[in-house]
Amino acid sequence: MLLRHRLSQLLTCIEDMSSDDEVSEEVSRTLDEAFQLCGRFVPTDSFRLHMVTWNVATAEPPEDLTSLLYLDVQLPTDLYVIGLQEVNAAPVRFISDLLMEDSWSHIFMKTLSPSGFVKVTSVRMQGLLLLMFAKQIHLPYIRNIQTTYTRTGIFGYWGNKGAVSVRFSFYGHMICFLNCHLAAHMNYALQRVDEFEYILESQEFEFSETPHVLDHKVVFCFGDLNFRIADHGLHFLRSSINSGRVNLLWDKDQLITMKKKEPFLQEFEEGELHFKPTYKFVRNSDAYDTRKSTVALPLTMYRPRPLQRCSTTLFFLLTSIIWGLLSVWFGFWYREIDPPSGKKRKPAWTDRILWRIKPKSPPEAEEDEKAMTSTDDGQNKYPILVTQEKYTSDMSYGVSDHKPVIATFSLELRKYFDTPLVHVSPVGVWCRDKVALLNYTIQEDFMSSTWDWIGLYKVGFKCASDYETFVWVREGDLPETKEVIQISVNKDEIPLLGGQYVLGYYSTNLQSLIGISDTFDIMESKRAVMEELVPENINGLNQ
Repeated sequence: MLLRHRLSQLLTCIEDMSSDDEVSEEVSRTLDEAFQLCGRFVPTDSFRLHMVTWNVATAEPPEDLTSLLYLDVQLPTDLYVIGLQEVNAAPVRFISDLLMEDSWSHIFMKTLSPSGFVKVTSVRMQGLLLLMFAKQIHLPYIRNIQTTYTRTGIFGYWGNKGAVSVRFSFYGHMICFLNCHLAAHMNYALQRVDEFEYILESQEFEFSETPHVLDHKVVFCFGDLNFRIADHGLHFLRSSINSGRVNLLWDKDQLITMKKKEPFLQEFEEGELHFKPTYKFVRNSDAYDTRKSTVALPLTMYRPRPLQRCSTTLFFLLTSIIWGLLSVWFGFWYREIDPPSGKKRKPAWTDRILWRIKPKSPPEAEEDEKAMTSTDDGQNKYPILVTQEKYTSDMSYGVSDHKPVIATFSLELRKYFDTPLVHVSPVGVWCRDKVALLNYTIQEDFMSSTWDWIGLYKVGFKCASDYETFVWVREGDLPETKEVIQISVNKDEIPLLGGQYVLGYYSTNLQSLIGISDTFDIMESKRAVMEELVPENINGLNQ
């Protein structure tokens, strides 16, 4: 793909050729790079990413998410990243969601797990929720996971607006996803830009190579960015949408306009908006809601001051309860007033998905002309190419006044590594009738702990905590690299009925599954046959 990209650039230059010396030099440089790529082909692997952003407006999830996740499409997906805004965060509901999975996380896990997807991580800040799923085969190669959040609501003290993010290493490539919910209403475009820039600058991670969002090789920023379509009247908007000529609205889209003015926004790419504006709809309908708007008090209209994140879940819980009670008592969460202009609400592309590739490192002044056209050594040896395959909206879902936006990407990259940190495997036949054995081996040095554990998972498990049983790793001295360690599993912990299972090594320090065994069978126990839980098999026939 990288070679094709360079050759495409070359053809463009040739079409533009003139007597201009600068054009001739550009052709020469592009041709040199294309031939260099021919001479040093770098093998790459391709992965498919499916992203969704949806402001669910406190609604409960629909029963069927198949079309939203393209599960009926044959193209294989490797990663799902789902960003939701305005998940129901009423005090009682928020407390219950802290104790158990919220309804949206539950339905996504229930929908994706039969297809072999496991929830890698999630992060929530009040109504903002970010979920990440990966095919089971990729789990050992997703490392250095960290989540964080930034509040921008109520002058930076409250999390009804802001961003949640997850960063991780995918086969060694540093990637960051940022789910945002920015300030609402037509007149606050500049504030939205300020909030976005503040979020990018303020979020910090505990990794020296990528301490901030923009230090990552690839960044995806998405969510309810709340940018509106300015100037055009409601009649023109309706006419353009109904006739399928939404391109007539692009030049007045606030995000597209702001990208021309703000240098940091120009580093982000976005596909063309060929789908209808996704806000605001009458619920359970395809009709736009153009009634006069509900205007919130302007509690986020100034750039927030940097704040330290809540240090404990308890403090966050207490502030949630207190604020919820105050909101009900004083009634100032929202105030029903007409906008000063008296104009009706206009449809808008509030829900967006952007991405950014880290720019090449600037060359040193003393480097020669040839060096100035090449990327740094790491990018040459381990390139990554992001190609958007689809950017659309699914109009079939009506539980919210927003329609979900979907983007699919191809990630072409060369792996930094393809060996899991830990190899784990069952020993012999596993059955409830006898003690089971397993082996594990540390293949590369990492920050292991005696609090690490190995879980037994039924094929189709939902997340790392969805195990049938688990055992702690060896106590005492930490294992040496390449040392084979055998531990036993109490037979009473083995499932009574048979089935297909895997073993997974969970690292407490890395907070992820860093080793997955091949799928193996657990045999039905004699006890299960005696208790007639399964039919007895005699001479290959079920009796």
